[in-house]
Amino acid sequence: GNMTPPPRHTLNEEVNVVLAKTEIAIRNMQENELFLASQKSSSAGVDPEAKEYRDCEEIPLEVEKESVYANSYIDLGKVDTVGFDYDYTLVTYTEELLELIYDMALKRLVDEKEYPREMLESGLKFDPRFSIRGLAVDRENGWVCHLSYTHKVAAAWEGRHRVDRKRLMGEYSGKRALTPSQRRKRLRPLNDLFSMAECCLMADTVQFFLDREIPFCARSAVTDVLGAITGTHISGDFHRQVANDPERYFEPKPHLKTVLSKMKASGKRLIFVSNSPFWYCDAGMKYVVGDDWRDQWDVVIASAGKPLFYTESNRPFREVAPATGKVKFKEVTTLEKGRVYTSGCLKELTKCINWSHPLAFGASDDSDSVYNDIFSPLMSPNVLYIGDSLFADLVDAKREFGWTTAAVTPEVGWEIELQRKAEFVIAEKAIELLLNSLRLYQRKLGTDLRTEEDLAVMDKLERLISKWRDEQTRLMGNPFGSIFRARYTPSLFSHSLRRYCDLYMSNVASLRHYSPQHRFYPETPKLLSHEIRGSNPECCEIDDDFFC
Repeated sequence: GNMTPPPRHTLNEEVNVVLAKTEIAIRNMQENELFLASQKSSSAGVDPEAKEYRDCEEIPLEVEKESVYANSYIDLGKVDTVGFDYDYTLVTYTEELLELIYDMALKRLVDEKEYPREMLESGLKFDPRFSIRGLAVDRENGWVCHLSYTHKVAAAWEGRHRVDRKRLMGEYSGKRALTPSQRRKRLRPLNDLFSMAECCLMADTVQFFLDREIPFCARSAVTDVLGAITGTHISGDFHRQVANDPERYFEPKPHLKTVLSKMKASGKRLIFVSNSPFWYCDAGMKYVVGDDWRDQWDVVIASAGKPLFYTESNRPFREVAPATGKVKFKEVTTLEKGRVYTSGCLKELTKCINWSHPLAFGASDDSDSVYNDIFSPLMSPNVLYIGDSLFADLVDAKREFGWTTAAVTPEVGWEIELQRKAEFVIAEKAIELLLNSLRLYQRKLGTDLRTEEDLAVMDKLERLISKWRDEQTRLMGNPFGSIFRARYTPSLFSHSLRRYCDLYMSNVASLRHYSPQHRFYPETPKLLSHEIRGSNPECCEIDDDFFC
């Protein structure tokens, strides 16, 4: 409410009318939103007259958070096989897991790479309010970067301080972007939920050195931090601690068994594919589903080694003894229900599963069907794969094999809730009004060259919009803002989600609200300005309702 009002022009009264109307519109809009928020929080409900201010009735918050969102037309009735990832998909974790990974990796840095012992004694801890998914670490300078869908660096943080625009432009050739070859060489994506600990430790390590004026090599620091996190995963140390204390680290999943049973009862085959070792998967699944969890699955694959599972063509399966976790020596030529397998690849999977083509109409053996010579049951959109990691799971599943893909994106639920708050709605609408004001302002100025003051007023309006965007970021509760936006453009994460995922949801449990034969219809995609704006591509008159 204390944001600076729009500036005024000292010579042009016509444009001042636009600026004054914008100021009134923003003030009235704020009052309306705050009034609606107070009505909602009272037991009386929303005043009928206040409701008219809204374009339409709001969808209940819980419904919106629990919805499955579609990027493509998907008919679940045609899906005959459903694959699931394990970590952050079938099981999700409490915040304490990321704290544990951070602490273990920090200790590894000190013990194995001889980083200052003071790092352990200075109170460094995982900060859930710093990291989001979809960031990247620049190996050259140790900056944590938020990328837009055009691969521009929208914002960067060196340690816990934001890099100013001048340094950002200098580092990235004045355009805040890197060439494709530079991107591959310099940027390390942080795309899964585990990587939030990685991101936080990277920033804290850099800040520790900067605060104490300790000279350091950024490239080495990046390599060491990433290595410490990887080492923590590979060692199995955190897996053992989590498996021994499931109540502390796993979140309850009261609806998961229902979702899986419903799919199984509808005739769909279920495949479990995880990079984690079987004993760890077993501990988690017993906690969230029950001791008999394997009964629901047609194939169980642990330590799969994704993404190599998708990209390699010559990785044979090995059987795992569930009781001991030991790998058996014998050759695997067929995958049987009730057994557990490791390693392998998709090509081997298609060879080892004797599934006939749906159009074979119950042929008595493979030779009877003309379809089986040309049909690979796992190379089609009839397979739905559900996971949380875009680039470890979903990209290759979609790009290489044409699978239908669904992303588990808990941020959808968190952000929907935040964006319903009055303060966020006010910021969003203020930005829209100010942008529209800029368009109207320029229309009033006409096509002549601008005076110095004309441009100065525009600069002030643009800075005001930036302040409102900063307010949105602050309300998001982290330095980078929305995972789906890089300042005012779609983020690279959101672009990849749109490109490679047919469906996305905040939780696998969201599927319980849908029939196994549900058809998902996407919103009409509008990518270009003329599609979004409609008939008037430049601006619209400010709504008179705001001036009452």
